[in-house]
Amino acid sequence: MSSIRYYKRDSLPLEMHKVRIVQKLNLPTLEERLANVSEAGNNTFLLNNRDVFLDMLTDSGVNAMSDRQEAAMCTADDSYAGSETFVRHEKKLKEIFGMPYVLPFHQGRACENLLAQILVRPGTVVPMNYHFTTTKAHIMVQGGALEEIIMDKGLEVTSSDPFKGDMDPDKLKDVIKRWGVDNVAFVRMEAGTNLIGGQPISMANLKEISGICKDKGLTLVMDISLLADNLHFIKTREDAYKDKSIREITKEMVNLCDIVYYSARKLGCARGGGMCLKDSATYEKFKELIPLYEGFLTYGGMSVREIEAITVGLEETMDENMINQGPQFIEYMVNELDKRGIPVVTPAGGLGCHIDAMRFVDHIPQTEYPAGALASALYIISGIRGMERGTMSEQREEDGTETLANIELLRLALPRRVFTLSQIEYAIDRINWLYDNRHLVGGLKFTEEPRILRFFFGKLKPVSDWQERLAAKFKEDFGDSL
Repeated sequence: MSSIRYYKRDSLPLEMHKVRIVQKLNLPTLEERLANVSEAGNNTFLLNNRDVFLDMLTDSGVNAMSDRQEAAMCTADDSYAGSETFVRHEKKLKEIFGMPYVLPFHQGRACENLLAQILVRPGTVVPMNYHFTTTKAHIMVQGGALEEIIMDKGLEVTSSDPFKGDMDPDKLKDVIKRWGVDNVAFVRMEAGTNLIGGQPISMANLKEISGICKDKGLTLVMDISLLADNLHFIKTREDAYKDKSIREITKEMVNLCDIVYYSARKLGCARGGGMCLKDSATYEKFKELIPLYEGFLTYGGMSVREIEAITVGLEETMDENMINQGPQFIEYMVNELDKRGIPVVTPAGGLGCHIDAMRFVDHIPQTEYPAGALASALYIISGIRGMERGTMSEQREEDGTETLANIELLRLALPRRVFTLSQIEYAIDRINWLYDNRHLVGGLKFTEEPRILRFFFGKLKPVSDWQERLAAKFKEDFGDSL
C-alpha cells in the first residue's frame, strides 16, 4: 500500500478491498432532521438509525466484516461447553498475543467490570495515561480512584507529536510514591487514547512504563481495543519499527504487559471481547467469575458465530493493508479540514476525525456542552451522526458541581472499511459550511440527566431558538437540496 504513487495528483487513500454487499442509506429532509434531533433530546445516541445518513457515532460493532469472516460464521460449533469454535479461538489468541491464558467476554466493558471487582478496593488508585468513560465508572463503583498521567503534550489539541497518548513516567513514579505501592491497584495503558482523539502510544514509552511496573511489582494492564490503529502508527511513525512486521510489533507490545483486554467490536471487527493473562493465579481469580457474569468459559456471553468471526478478524488485523485504511482515511479527512482552517485534533489519530469544539464554537461555555451542541448542529445540516467527547461525557461531582473536560471534541468515527471517499468528501463539505456559520450554533442544557454515563441516554434542549435559525440559514443557502 505505501508503495503506491499517483501520476498527476497528490496521494489519496486507496481501498485495498472491493464492496460486495451494500446497505441502502436514507438522507432525511432538513425539516425531518430538525424534528428528529429534538425528539432525541439532542443526544445523537438516541437517534434512530433509519434517520441517520452517515453514522459516525462510533467504530464499535459497526465495522465491515470480510468475506472470510462471514464464511467462518457458518462453521461454528454450537456446543455449550468444550466448543471447537473456542478451541480455534484460543489457539489464535495465544499465537498472536503470546500469553498462556485466555478468557472470553461479551465485550470490553465486561472485562473492565471484573478487573475493577478483582483488583480495585476502596482507597486504591489506578494510574492511567487517560481514562475511558466505562473504565472510570467501574473503578469508581468499586471505591477506587484514578489519576490521569498522560504526558503534557497529550492535551495539546494542535500538535505534530506522533505519540500523544504516552504516559508520563515521572508522574507515574510520583503517584506510586504518594499512594504507596500497596495502594496502586494496577497501572492501565490505553493503546489509542479514545477521549483525546485516538492518539497512539509509542513502544518506547510502553517499555519505560513496563520497566517501572516490573521494578515496583505492579500489574500493567493494557486496553488493546484500538490496537489495530496503534500498530499502524508504531510501524509508520517509530523509526525502530519500520522494518518490523505487524505480528512482531504486536507480540512485543503484549509481552510488556501482564494483562491485555479488548472489545472485539473494535479489534477483530465482530461483536465480543476477551482478555489474555500471563499469571496463572490471576487467571484463576477471573476464571471463576466468568460463568457468573458472562457464560461458560468456552463462549463468555458471545455467540459462537461471533467467536469464529473474531478469530478470523484478529488474523486479518495482522495484515498491514487491512489496518492502514482507517488511519489513512482519517488522515485525509483531518488534513482536508485543517487546510480549510477548521480546528481539528492533529496529528490525525485512529478511530476517527476529531473536531475541536472549544475553537469551533468558542462562544459557547463548557457548561452548555459545546461538543454536544456541535454534534446536534452537524446532524441538522447534514444527517451525519457524530459523538460528543467532552464535558457531557463526564459526570458531576457528588455536590452537583459540573466536571469540565480537559478538551471538547466532536468525534466523527470512521468504522473500518465502511465509508467511501465521496462520503468523506460530503462530510468535509457540510462541516466547512457549518464552520462558516458557526456563530449561529448555541448551547444545550440537560432536561433529563442520569447520574452515571449520562451521555448515553440523557436528554437536552437548546438554550435558545438557535437550531431553527441554523436550519433557516441552511435553507437559504441550499434551497430544496438535502
